[in-house]
Amino acid sequence: MTFDELSHQIFKKQSYLCVGLDTDPRKLPAHLLTEPDPVFAFNKAIIDATADFAVAYKPNIAFYEAQGPRGWESLQKTLEYIPGDCFTIADAKRGDIGNTSGLYARAFFDPSAAGLDFDSITVAPYMGQDSVEPFLEYPGKWVILLALTSNAGSADFQRLPTTPDGDVELFEAVMQTAKTWAGADRMMFVVGATQSTVFSRIRELTPDHFLLVPGVGAQGGSLADVSKCGLTESGGLLVNASRSILYASDGTDFADKARAEAQALQTEMATYLGQYCSRA
Repeated sequence: MTFDELSHQIFKKQSYLCVGLDTDPRKLPAHLLTEPDPVFAFNKAIIDATADFAVAYKPNIAFYEAQGPRGWESLQKTLEYIPGDCFTIADAKRGDIGNTSGLYARAFFDPSAAGLDFDSITVAPYMGQDSVEPFLEYPGKWVILLALTSNAGSADFQRLPTTPDGDVELFEAVMQTAKTWAGADRMMFVVGATQSTVFSRIRELTPDHFLLVPGVGAQGGSLADVSKCGLTESGGLLVNASRSILYASDGTDFADKARAEAQALQTEMATYLGQYCSRA
């Protein structure tokens, strides 16, 4: 999916919602456990319930890898089921030396390899440009670099000063350097919703790039704050919600509850698009 296509979907659906498919087999509604593939049955129902309100889906790869071959099969079927007008993100957080990164890229971008064809993948930039470049060798695919994450431990390294006066923190140095590796049409950055106090600084640094923003919902990030500082005339945001949607109910009504949660977020997002984007 191109930059313009993603932007078009945001304004068409009046939403920048990304649904995180962090599907834990231990949390599935009991009535799904007799299905041949309970994880896929759950994901299918969630996608059906939320596709009207979401522009992206983000399977967290660890939840599928931990199940072995069965989990990988569930992931393949889930990816194939996601509507074609939705952006797909492999939340894998890969990043290694060039040869290894090349194989990671092949696994998630080349359907002839592992049966997967994602639009994008999350990547840890710690090892530098040559660890990221193999992902960018696939035309039309996106790299989403971890910049300032939503977890409490992010401050251990990401907020360290990199200049004597402390004006530039490590996450800013990463973004400043990494945006020279690819344009806004191929690269995004992960910035947690719990980091809303620095969103204005981030937008000054990356005025055109999309930001993938986890941490709204169960993690307590503010959609209002993120939207005020992060929205651009192209949309510019993909705000992820996972647990608040997936596990809104553990009963037979789980899909209906998930739909209601997604619709509530979309309704709020439409308001912010109207406030902050003249294009809306």
